[in-house]
Amino acid sequence: MTSTARVDHYVDPVIEPVPIDSLRPTQITVGRKEVEDKRKRWKAQGVHKEMSYVKDHMIPVIVGPKGNYYILDHHHLSLALHEEGVEKVFVTVRANYSKLDRQAFWFVLDSLNLMHPFDANGVRQSYDAIPRRITGLVDDPYRSLAGSLRRAGGYAKSDAPYVEFLWADFLRRRITRKQIDADFGGALDRALQLARSEESDYLPGWAGPDQE
Repeated sequence: MTSTARVDHYVDPVIEPVPIDSLRPTQITVGRKEVEDKRKRWKAQGVHKEMSYVKDHMIPVIVGPKGNYYILDHHHLSLALHEEGVEKVFVTVRANYSKLDRQAFWFVLDSLNLMHPFDANGVRQSYDAIPRRITGLVDDPYRSLAGSLRRAGGYAKSDAPYVEFLWADFLRRRITRKQIDADFGGALDRALQLARSEESDYLPGWAGPDQE
């Protein structure tokens, strides 16, 4: 995701390095452009800063069935680091639901808004559609557009979960995929106009209408 996922049931935080390819997603999509941007930031760290960077960007997880780690946030970062050849990351365990069976586990996460089972078209899918590895995450260009929109000042950060996906859904209904593919910068300009209009005032982080 990038979400600001919150868990009401906490356990004592546990920080430990785990194989990055063992992490399990709680969403179907990422923004490919977002992943590439994070890869660039990683490369800019330089070799002597790489381990410090990993320690400073711990992955929050929930322990699920069979002791598997399910990512609560930083899906884009996890995939970016994996593609850069990082073998292990540090995780912090936020809750332990390992005693639940698979269906009960997903139902709990769904009820707590700790998962996002929507595909690249914004259509809700079954729990089984969520990939078992971060390498199975699918590109959603609207998620990339929403991320770029926030960094451009289109909306503010918010504690609400899955804010970027909410904005992605809003943009999906107003900007065509063809526009994004042909001219991302132009699509971002249009997104900024929409973000500053009253059309988007129901969304978390709305910064108000354009006063110009």
